[in-house]
Amino acid sequence: MGPRFAAEAFRERVPHAALIRITLYGSLAATGKGHLTDRAVSEPFKPIPTEIVWDAARILPLHPNGLKFEAFDAAEQLIDSWTGYSVGGGALMDAQGIASGGAECYPFASMQEILETAAAEGRPLWAFVEQYEGREVWVFLETIWQAMQRAIERGINADGVLPGELRLARKASSYHAKALNMAGHFNQTALLFSYALAVSEENASGGEVVTAPTCGASGVLPAVLHFLQKQYQFPTDKLLRALATAGLIGNLVKRNASISGAEVGCQGEVGVACAMAAGAAAQLLGGSVYQIEYAAEMGLEHHLGLTCDPIGGYVQIPCIERNAIAAARAVDCAAYALLSDGRHVVSFDEVVKTMLETGKDMKAGYRETAEGGLAKIHFMKRI
Repeated sequence: MGPRFAAEAFRERVPHAALIRITLYGSLAATGKGHLTDRAVSEPFKPIPTEIVWDAARILPLHPNGLKFEAFDAAEQLIDSWTGYSVGGGALMDAQGIASGGAECYPFASMQEILETAAAEGRPLWAFVEQYEGREVWVFLETIWQAMQRAIERGINADGVLPGELRLARKASSYHAKALNMAGHFNQTALLFSYALAVSEENASGGEVVTAPTCGASGVLPAVLHFLQKQYQFPTDKLLRALATAGLIGNLVKRNASISGAEVGCQGEVGVACAMAAGAAAQLLGGSVYQIEYAAEMGLEHHLGLTCDPIGGYVQIPCIERNAIAAARAVDCAAYALLSDGRHVVSFDEVVKTMLETGKDMKAGYRETAEGGLAKIHFMKRI
């Protein structure tokens, strides 16, 4: 999504260009075809001819996901260029390190600050979202919730094979059908799996999903919220408040660490998605602000060290399966936190800091390059 947004912005700058050259660097080039990045960056320029250069060997200074747009006139003279970075969840950063989207609207630098303010004022976490983003945020979140539900519905009813060389069959439809013939724990687990698979398979096929916090981790939060809504018939306003809290949790990680698999591994994508979903679930089920923080902390803590090693560079294996497992883990984290009084030793802020340090310590092959981990071992098996 980040590369797509960058392409759309650059297209507006060069309406009369005769040729566009797009260079993808580092991890963006290494896994770009499997992530449909070439399609995302070229479509906004149609019918202008577009040339894509894949330069996986070169990593630009500020982030592994670098890209450069160049526009040429009919005489093949350069008329404009832009270099930037796709830093996760659709966000962009320019070559000077300035992020897109304007200034941070929240005055809090940590979860601890939010908890202290919430305790002093007796306010729920979602109230801070309304305060600093305005009441119009609820209209926006309702469109998000509707998009999440559409993705689940499409995914559950889709069959066939996902695009790409892996020839991976869709599973959401069969998992959902089997769930309806089960009872008790297995029925609920299978339903939750099917919802997460539905969204992740939609993402893998280039369908419409919500970054939560990224496309690769987009199945976790909608699966958990949809599952709980089906189980307990929560009204829409409560689901939107849970979404707001989930967004607050994700925003803290994005601010203090990273949600980019290319920068910190899958712990920053599926791990953060699990934390967001766990916190949202704990809130929906009546948890205190401390229990919500505890659930989110566990969701991220128990994904620490998770590598980003997509086979063939596709957002399919192990990505899709990880979304399903993380959705179930998020519900478990919420249940565990709700059984406690919310007091625990390791804080959410400490886990966020640990996740960033762990990501920096990872070898590049384990950070969305398809050169290590499962991607490497599976490739070696094939040859």
